[in-house]
Parts: sequence; C-alpha cells; structure tokens
Amino acid sequence: MEETVQFKLNGSPVGVGGDGERKLLWILRSDRGLTGGKYGCGEGHCGACTVLVDGEPVKSCQIPVKQVRGKEVVTIEGLANKESLHPVQAAFIEHDALQCGFCTPGMILRAVGLLSKNPQPSRAEILRFMDHNFCRCGAHTRIVDAIQTAAAAMKGGKKP
Repeated sequence: MEETVQFKLNGSPVGVGGDGERKLLWILRSDRGLTGGKYGCGEGHCGACTVLVDGEPVKSCQIPVKQVRGKEVVTIEGLANKESLHPVQAAFIEHDALQCGFCTPGMILRAVGLLSKNPQPSRAEILRFMDHNFCRCGAHTRIVDAIQTAAAAMKGGKKP
C-alpha cells in the first residue's frame, strides 16, 4: 500500500513514499545512499544492519519503514558531529576493534545504545549486550576494550 512515512534521519526530517512494509535497511541503503549498515544474514541475527531508532539499537533488515514514523533514526553516517568522532568511534579506532569492517557500524551503534542506558557497564554486561552482533574476524576482545574506553571517555574518566 502506498503511503508516506515521515521521520528524522541523522537529524534531518525525511519523507519516504511507497510501500510502508519495505524494510528500513533498503530505504537507507538503496534510496538514501547510506551504506554503513550492511545486509548480513537478512534474518536479524548478525546485527550488521543495526541502526538507532529513538536511541535503541534496531536491526534495520527486520523493521518495516512504517514503524519508524515520527521517530529519529541514526545511522553510522550520522553518529559523529562535524568537529569530532563519537567517543565509541574514536575508541574503536584506538583499540583497532575492527578488521574487515563489515560488522563495525552495527557494533558501534549497538555499543552507543548500551552506553546510553548503562554508562558504566561491567565487562560481563558488555558481553551480554553485544552478543546480538556477530564479528567473524575475531575482534571481540578489542571491541569490549573499546566500549570500556568509550564509557570512561564519555564519563570524563580515565581509561580502564
């Protein structure tokens, strides 16, 4: 069914016409040219397509665009401000918490979602929360270290 869905995308209002059942991932990648979120499994298991919807990590391959009506969607392309990277992005670079980079945007956005709810998570809490995103390169330890560093930076504290 044809409909127009209005939402905020990386801080700017947008309207998307067409089938409201179309998955958000394809709106972002194909229509908007925002290719940071990746098509991995297409079944909501891997997390490569993760974006933030009203601050919550969401697997965009599973959500119809009509479900973001009136909400704010943030992709990896909209995370940094003009002056600097988001602390999670900077920490991923500092810890070399990426190898091929395929999972990185989803990992970063999921970590941002975690830190917005729990600014000082334990290592066990990070592992449990991040378990919903897969890294096939094996950068898991560096990813957890990066999240801990970002948490400390966002709090204004020392690195762990």
